Amino acid sequence: MIDGLHMGMTALAASSNFNDYKPSINDFMPPEILFQGTPFAINRIILVRILATIIMLLVLGITAARAKLVPGRWQGAVEWLIDFVRNDIVYQVMGEVRGKRYVPMVTTVFLTLLVFNLCGEIPGFNIAASATITLPLVFAMWCFCQYWIAGVREKGLGRFLRDELFPKGVPWPVYILLAPIQLLELLIIRPFSLTIRLFANMVSGHLILALCLGATQYFLVAVVNKVLAPFGVLTFAAGMFMYLFEILVACLQAYIFAILTTAYINMSYPEVD
Repeated sequence: MIDGLHMGMTALAASSNFNDYKPSINDFMPPEILFQGTPFAINRIILVRILATIIMLLVLGITAARAKLVPGRWQGAVEWLIDFVRNDIVYQVMGEVRGKRYVPMVTTVFLTLLVFNLCGEIPGFNIAASATITLPLVFAMWCFCQYWIAGVREKGLGRFLRDELFPKGVPWPVYILLAPIQLLELLIIRPFSLTIRLFANMVSGHLILALCLGATQYFLVAVVNKVLAPFGVLTFAAGMFMYLFEILVACLQAYIFAILTTAYINMSYPEVD
């Protein structure tokens, strides 16, 4: 996405006036770089996902293979990250007994999204692997498949649907309107909100960063009149601020997605009196 925006901003900067360049949806989609025209076509985002996954598996595998009883700094950092997910996310929300089943899943969700989000800030990658809606959607569907599985396993299908569609303490005539809304929320609204939250946050930050850097190139390089150069300095400073802010957002969105996944799954269990 950043590549497409960069090409668009470059073309805009090179033109004599703004009407010479007409942006299109293609500016937002990286071109295919491998196996073009086939069902196995790979663009930059997919390639970044593959490379990030390989790097993440290698790092975790090598760390586990060389683990020592007294951990060094690197092993300690990895173990702290895993303990953070287990204790501060899963056990904090679900409790230890119930949460043990979901520690591997939530850890996978958190670490994968953390690495994929941070790819947008890594030189050479320069694009978040979660910058298209498909990946957040896949993780959201995984979350709600586990939500349904846990609910049906613990309550049975009938009681699970009854608890979801007909919450206690509501006058029965209200159920005529409430039950369809609850079903819509269960099947569409919750997965959609979980998807859009991650996707929109990652894309919006990259758009702002690309606009700041594109404006910097325009004011400092493309424009002949250097009177506008101070604006380029300001947009460059704004771009650096957005770069640092995007690192924070990348970490925060991985945490939010992981904790919401845990909370949603926990909601499918029977309430403890």
